[in-house]
Amino acid sequence: MPVTLLLDLAGTAFADWSAALDRTDPHPLTPCEGHNLVQCTISNSPALVLCRAAGLSAGLEAALAGWHAEPPCAVLLLTPPGALSAEDAARVVALGIHHWQAVAGDVSAAELDAARATARARWLREAALRQSLASTREHLDERKWVDRAKGVLMSTRELGEDEAFRLLRSAAMTVNVRVGELSRSVFETARWADAINRAGQLRMLSQRLVRTVAQRLLKFDERAVEATLRQSAQRVRDNLEMLAGQCAGTSAQDDCARAAARWDALARALATPRIDVAALLRIDRCADDLLAAAEALAAALQVAADRRALHIVNQCGRQRMRVQRVAKESLLAALQGPQGDVQVFAARRDAALEEFERAQRELELAPLSSAAIRARLGDVREEWLRLLGGLRTAESADGRRALVHASDVLLQTLDALTAAYEHSLQVIMA
Repeated sequence: MPVTLLLDLAGTAFADWSAALDRTDPHPLTPCEGHNLVQCTISNSPALVLCRAAGLSAGLEAALAGWHAEPPCAVLLLTPPGALSAEDAARVVALGIHHWQAVAGDVSAAELDAARATARARWLREAALRQSLASTREHLDERKWVDRAKGVLMSTRELGEDEAFRLLRSAAMTVNVRVGELSRSVFETARWADAINRAGQLRMLSQRLVRTVAQRLLKFDERAVEATLRQSAQRVRDNLEMLAGQCAGTSAQDDCARAAARWDALARALATPRIDVAALLRIDRCADDLLAAAEALAAALQVAADRRALHIVNQCGRQRMRVQRVAKESLLAALQGPQGDVQVFAARRDAALEEFERAQRELELAPLSSAAIRARLGDVREEWLRLLGGLRTAESADGRRALVHASDVLLQTLDALTAAYEHSLQVIMA
């Protein structure tokens, strides 16, 4: 049963007006101290808090501050005549007090009844206004997420606006959630999928940059080499900038910063005026540091997203790196010549080949699929066989050229497959 909390800050007992309260207030009277007013309110769920004070004091402000001007019930303040100035009255309102009344001597039952009714009426009106405001804000927030989710579906699934909304509404009914809640999840899933894709691109680009510098030393496709280096470096910078915004304030923020630091080291190594084989191997070590940091970042993003379906975007994106690594290790082995230790590069190449085959089989058997995804998987398998053909002749200049070309074509095909997973309805609606 609700009670009336009595907070006496006047320094004297409240016996002179407690009798009047007894006659007019239907709720039990419960004394309360200022330091635990908020806790008493939580424990007793009062219908009214009645404060008696000599004026606006630090004690009264401290007692009411815990509500942040939104008390959970009506608050009535009784003071002596003239105790509150105009400035004090404005402060009293700011503290969340709904009515105050100056009283002298004994308080009549009629006075208390009228003051209490006024305080309750004002609190009820404020509560209704707050509820209306919250409902309006919730509606606007829901519309915002619905519009964003419709945009995702319209761009990724090539749907019209009405069709996108019908899909959202149908999915929300299926899983028994509000359409705004589902829309927010759809939009955030799309953002996380894009972030994981971009982190995966960092892995690939780390290997592609080394492969391209190796091409320069082997002196083939030299005009394309410079363009690829510029484009790849810019792509790294763009992705890191986008990821910094996406990761800010999340558990992946530190991993993103480490990836950026590893890129700075690689960029400095790439800026070496005259690059020979020894310098290239230093670049390769920096690239592998970036690869490890990007791998950690992609994993952190997957954890932060907390959406299991995004695993397949990460797995597919990792295939792009393996293709570039196969080509890179083959070119590094060629640069070592007959006197070099080519076994290290051959072992790393073979490991990447094995990892690619294993992961590709997992992708082909994964239940997450569609007609478009199955077609892309077939394209990847076809281009992979072409790359293996180029790999068998990589000891010759023509074979290395064919290998690099095949790795670029396969990279484009894997980019398309990763995008297909990223934009698949199963991933987006997960």
